[in-house]
Amino acid sequence: MGTTQVKQKVFVANFAELPPRIGREIVVDGLKIAVFRLSDDRIKAIGGACPHKQGPLAEGIVAGEYVFCPLHEYKVSLIDGKVQEPDDGCVATYDTLVEEDKVYVLV
Repeated sequence: MGTTQVKQKVFVANFAELPPRIGREIVVDGLKIAVFRLSDDRIKAIGGACPHKQGPLAEGIVAGEYVFCPLHEYKVSLIDGKVQEPDDGCVATYDTLVEEDKVYVLV
Protein backbone atom coordinates (compact mmCIF):
# COMPACT_ATOMS: atom_id res chain seq x y z
CA MET A 1 0.00 0.00 0.00
CA GLY A 2 1.41 3.37 -1.05
CA THR A 3 1.10 6.48 1.00
CA THR A 4 -0.74 9.47 -0.36
CA GLN A 5 1.15 12.69 0.15
CA VAL A 6 -1.04 15.71 0.70
CA LYS A 7 0.22 18.66 -1.32
CA GLN A 8 0.45 22.12 0.14
CA LYS A 9 -1.36 24.80 -1.87
CA VAL A 10 0.90 27.87 -1.83
CA PHE A 11 -0.38 31.29 -2.94
CA VAL A 12 1.93 32.93 -5.51
CA ALA A 13 0.16 36.07 -6.71
CA ASN A 14 -3.01 37.37 -8.26
CA PHE A 15 -3.09 36.32 -11.93
CA ALA A 16 -2.96 39.94 -13.18
CA GLU A 17 0.21 40.53 -11.12
CA LEU A 18 2.17 37.96 -13.14
CA PRO A 19 3.36 39.56 -16.38
CA PRO A 20 3.66 37.13 -19.30
CA ARG A 21 7.12 35.58 -19.76
CA ILE A 22 8.55 37.13 -16.56
CA GLY A 23 9.50 34.73 -13.78
CA ARG A 24 8.71 35.07 -10.10
CA GLU A 25 10.57 33.18 -7.40
CA ILE A 26 8.83 31.88 -4.31
CA VAL A 27 10.41 30.00 -1.43
CA VAL A 28 8.50 27.22 0.33
CA ASP A 29 10.20 25.57 3.31
CA GLY A 30 13.59 26.63 1.93
CA LEU A 31 12.78 25.30 -1.54
CA LYS A 32 13.14 27.82 -4.39
CA ILE A 33 10.42 27.57 -7.05
CA ALA A 34 10.29 29.64 -10.26
CA VAL A 35 6.77 30.46 -11.47
CA PHE A 36 6.03 31.67 -15.00
CA ARG A 37 2.99 32.89 -16.90
CA LEU A 38 3.43 31.84 -20.51
CA SER A 39 2.32 34.04 -23.41
CA ASP A 40 -0.82 31.86 -23.78
CA ASP A 41 -1.61 32.50 -20.05
CA ARG A 42 -0.75 28.98 -18.83
CA ILE A 43 1.04 29.02 -15.46
CA LYS A 44 4.11 26.77 -15.05
CA ALA A 45 6.31 26.16 -12.00
CA ILE A 46 9.71 24.49 -11.85
CA GLY A 47 12.60 24.19 -9.43
CA GLY A 48 14.16 27.63 -9.10
CA ALA A 49 17.85 26.70 -9.45
CA CYS A 50 19.50 25.59 -12.69
CA PRO A 51 21.09 22.13 -12.23
CA HIS A 52 24.33 23.40 -13.83
CA LYS A 53 25.57 26.20 -11.53
CA GLN A 54 22.40 26.92 -9.49
CA GLY A 55 21.51 29.98 -11.59
CA PRO A 56 18.22 31.70 -10.64
CA LEU A 57 15.79 30.41 -13.27
CA ALA A 58 13.11 32.97 -12.31
CA GLU A 59 15.47 35.62 -13.74
CA GLY A 60 15.85 33.78 -17.05
CA ILE A 61 14.44 34.68 -20.45
CA VAL A 62 11.29 32.78 -21.42
CA ALA A 63 10.81 31.65 -25.02
CA GLY A 64 7.76 29.52 -25.76
CA GLU A 65 7.75 26.64 -23.23
CA TYR A 66 11.40 27.11 -22.18
CA VAL A 67 13.41 29.33 -19.86
CA PHE A 68 17.07 30.13 -20.46
CA CYS A 69 19.24 30.20 -17.34
CA PRO A 70 20.64 33.73 -16.92
CA LEU A 71 24.12 32.42 -16.05
CA HIS A 72 25.04 30.05 -18.89
CA GLU A 73 21.89 29.94 -21.05
CA TYR A 74 20.97 26.34 -20.28
CA LYS A 75 17.56 25.81 -21.90
CA VAL A 76 15.09 24.27 -19.43
CA SER A 77 11.64 22.97 -20.35
CA LEU A 78 8.81 24.54 -18.35
CA ILE A 79 6.73 21.43 -19.15
CA ASP A 80 8.92 18.55 -17.94
CA GLY A 81 11.88 20.31 -16.29
CA LYS A 82 14.46 18.71 -18.59
CA VAL A 83 17.53 20.61 -19.75
CA GLN A 84 17.76 20.54 -23.53
CA GLU A 85 20.67 18.93 -25.38
CA PRO A 86 23.58 19.22 -25.76
CA ASP A 87 23.42 20.10 -22.03
CA ASP A 88 21.83 17.74 -19.53
CA GLY A 89 20.11 17.69 -16.17
CA CYS A 90 16.62 18.45 -14.93
CA VAL A 91 14.68 20.37 -12.32
CA ALA A 92 11.50 19.48 -10.48
CA THR A 93 8.14 20.52 -11.89
CA TYR A 94 5.14 21.54 -9.84
CA ASP A 95 1.43 21.56 -10.55
CA THR A 96 -0.22 24.95 -10.57
CA LEU A 97 -3.78 26.06 -9.99
CA VAL A 98 -5.68 29.25 -10.78
CA GLU A 99 -8.78 29.80 -8.64
CA GLU A 100 -10.76 33.05 -8.70
CA ASP A 101 -7.81 34.88 -10.31
CA LYS A 102 -5.39 33.66 -7.64
CA VAL A 103 -2.35 31.59 -8.67
CA TYR A 104 -1.18 28.69 -6.50
CA VAL A 105 1.63 26.14 -6.68
CA LEU A 106 1.03 22.64 -5.28
CA VAL A 107 4.13 21.56 -3.36
